[in-house]
Amino acid sequence: MKLTKINLEENLKKYFGFNKFKGLQKNAIESIINGNNTFVVMPTGGGKSLIYQLPALILDGTAIVVSPLIALMKNQVDALRGISTEHGIAHVLNSSLNKGEIAQVMSDIENGITKLLYVAPESLTKDTYVDFLKSQKISFFAIDEAHCISEWGHDFRPEYRNLKNIFKKIGEFPVIGLTATATEKVQEDILKNLGILGSANTFKASFNRANLFYEVRPKTVNVDKDIIRFVRKYEGKSGIIYCLSRKKVEEIAQILQVNGIKAVPYHAGLDAKTRAKHQDMFLMEDIDVVVATIAFGMGIDKPDVRFVIHHDIPKSLESYYQETGRAGRDGGEGYCLSYYSYKDIEKLEKFLSGKPVAEQEIGNALLQEVVAYAETSMSRRKFLLHYFGEEFDEINGEGADMDDNTRNPKNKVEAKKEVKILLEAVKNTKEEYKSKEVINTLIGKENALLISHKTNKQPFFGIGKDKEDRYWMALIRQTLVANLLYKEIEQYGVLKLTEKGHDFIKNPVSFMMTEDHVFSAEEDANIITNAKGAGATTDETLMKMLKELRKSIGKKHGVPPFVVFQDPSLEDMTLKYPITLEELANVHGVGDGKAKKYGKEFVAMIAKYVEDNEITRPDDLIVKSTGLNSGLKLFIIQNTDKKIPLIDIAKSKGLEMPELVKVMEQIIYSGTKININYSIDELLDEDQQEEIYDYFMEAESDKIQVALDEFDGDYDEEELRLMRITFISEVEN
Repeated sequence: MKLTKINLEENLKKYFGFNKFKGLQKNAIESIINGNNTFVVMPTGGGKSLIYQLPALILDGTAIVVSPLIALMKNQVDALRGISTEHGIAHVLNSSLNKGEIAQVMSDIENGITKLLYVAPESLTKDTYVDFLKSQKISFFAIDEAHCISEWGHDFRPEYRNLKNIFKKIGEFPVIGLTATATEKVQEDILKNLGILGSANTFKASFNRANLFYEVRPKTVNVDKDIIRFVRKYEGKSGIIYCLSRKKVEEIAQILQVNGIKAVPYHAGLDAKTRAKHQDMFLMEDIDVVVATIAFGMGIDKPDVRFVIHHDIPKSLESYYQETGRAGRDGGEGYCLSYYSYKDIEKLEKFLSGKPVAEQEIGNALLQEVVAYAETSMSRRKFLLHYFGEEFDEINGEGADMDDNTRNPKNKVEAKKEVKILLEAVKNTKEEYKSKEVINTLIGKENALLISHKTNKQPFFGIGKDKEDRYWMALIRQTLVANLLYKEIEQYGVLKLTEKGHDFIKNPVSFMMTEDHVFSAEEDANIITNAKGAGATTDETLMKMLKELRKSIGKKHGVPPFVVFQDPSLEDMTLKYPITLEELANVHGVGDGKAKKYGKEFVAMIAKYVEDNEITRPDDLIVKSTGLNSGLKLFIIQNTDKKIPLIDIAKSKGLEMPELVKVMEQIIYSGTKININYSIDELLDEDQQEEIYDYFMEAESDKIQVALDEFDGDYDEEELRLMRITFISEVEN
């Protein structure tokens, strides 16, 4: 099937109810449909699953999807069955099936009904399955969670290593690898082990999850009370709390239950039946919180997790990123709170002590990155993205103010002289030392390694002893992020100078260093309550009713509520008030199939609600005739309709103009039109409006920073944002 004959947007709307692709999705899908080996690196929540699901639904034959967890397979199969009238459209093939179920799976594949077959890698080693699949029409192989193939990945599984050989036995078909782990070492390992290094089209998305708020609090004796206070603010919403030990999982779950919070424990020590039951309770929203070890979560495809708490800091930033990434996968609010104490790091170091030396080295290097993240005072988002090889603009980048350090910035001091001293120390020690030895060189602290290299006899030894080791560690972290230094991966974190670092030594420039946060056991945690997120701007009464209905329909169909409709779809319903299936199909994330399958009861409930509350439904914008129960978005739509000056709308809701503009952007991006031409006419003349309009019509990106650079000061940010709102409202909506 040739790509030119396929309208991907039409198929996207038909199967999944979305009007447009996210990020790199379309390019990756085109690569698969054209029969190419494809490698996708995309953060949790970025829409990886759709990249292989849509081509599988479009192409002839069955796609074989290798997945590491039965729970993950089950969730995806449930979701796919939710978009089709054909139950056999997706199947799992693993150890949980009996003979009758296996026969049904094989029959559906033979009859061309099954488009996606989810298998565990262990299942593919069975000759009976390999022989059967050899004789079937296969569209492609997809390997989800592909980092499991790499020894350098944080979740290595030896059975993944043999996949390349098994694929060859079944036949020559395109191979698609997908992962949410982005370190260069892991990527290369995956491509090599799948046999597609050099032949795969690679798509690497930004790892910036702009809707997630990151916070690290000191772990005090009152940590349990702090967690309870935090969770109570999210009453009725889903959250995950991670702990390192099973004992702590049980303790925290019990404390939450005693305090009236619906919570269950989840860890490998529970029997399989209990684990499955607790997971289902979470997915079906019978409970709000799961307290878990990392045994939980990899297989959880729940889009509306509103917070992830780390009671104990994880062993690596890869783990931290993957676990926090379970929050806000629907683009709504996601609060990532971690508690940190260096004592926890020391415990983890002790766990490593019994392992082989090479493993200890890697483990300790990864731990120090976690320490650096927890203790840093710079933008956590910038720090995290730098770790994954991505640069981030902490002033204008999306989500730039979404962490505790940027909300409450620490003091900055000039450190030009000290940066030069540090870089020269790295150079003078022949770029052979890790951070610890460089710092010991600077503060004049002898150890066996420095003595053996005669570093302690050099004139620069002790040149930085007027500063504490903590100061130099903070400076190393910040020069790494500033790309003056880099860590050599192959040599377990040895510091090397970049070209920019060499230039700095010759021509030092200003370097404003953020003073590190000093964690003390006595320090009381500041509770940040104003993390940004979605959910507070809809018709809350209707939203609650729709959620209850979604839950009951999910139970009736035996699927999690989010398989019926995701939160953004429900929010859109509270803005548009659809009362027919035709109108429902125009709601964000709702296609014809979903509208027909689940929609009847929703439109009936909304129709009654509209009648009971005397809601007027204009043809284009559907808003309440009274202001009763209307959220901020509805208030803005009504008042812009009345041509009320934007500054007055903002003031009446206690907003600054940039905040109002952000909410208006949410409105138009959810597919609802908004008319602010009256306001723009006061700011810009007709020619100026036309110039900006034409720019957006031709631009490859609608990013404001790109537009600001293009116009080079002709227009300010507010003018461009307002024009973008008008443009999208008119062209896309």
